[in-house]
Amino acid sequence: MGSAVIYIRLRQKFKAKVNDVIRINKMAQIIAPDDLRQRLNQLAVYRVTPEDNSFIVIDVMDVINEIYQQYPDLDIQTIGPPQTIVEVESRKRKIAPLFFIIVWLLLFIGASLTIMNFHEDVSMRAVHQKIYYLITGKINDKPLILQIPYSFGIGIGMILFFNHIFKKRFNEEPSPLEVEMFNYQQDLDQYVIVQEKQKSELKKHHD
Repeated sequence: MGSAVIYIRLRQKFKAKVNDVIRINKMAQIIAPDDLRQRLNQLAVYRVTPEDNSFIVIDVMDVINEIYQQYPDLDIQTIGPPQTIVEVESRKRKIAPLFFIIVWLLLFIGASLTIMNFHEDVSMRAVHQKIYYLITGKINDKPLILQIPYSFGIGIGMILFFNHIFKKRFNEEPSPLEVEMFNYQQDLDQYVIVQEKQKSELKKHHD
């Protein structure tokens, strides 16, 4: 066992509940001989307490230290991220139907006013009137033959842009919004790691 080499790769992020005991098998992937891997997977690294924040950062050095306490002769090689983020699940609150409807109405009205104000700013009605006049040679204050398809086109364009209609996707290509959300999540995770490390170092300094 002393000459065994093991490889550890921390997960980027995972969820846990208060009072959960976080073992290595939940926070990392290990490559090692089968019997050794099973024992390593059951090693406890951290216990979530009610005093913990919503996010906990566990460093790979903590995992290595826990392993060395039990198996000091192992050759440990790390791969991947140096920290993993534990998202502590709190009690889920049920969203009241009335609250959901109010939020939905506010978003719907806000989006509608935004679109209407934009079209008013760029004089879209006048543009449609000019296009209708150029095509037919007639003046029409309400060129519905252009305005109605244009309105449907806005809705269809938004559906294609977000690549979703309810829970159905049109293709596997991520939408621009999904890419931005992914980048935002990456930046947020990095921020959490830096902040939690600073808090941990400050706490150790005071202790």
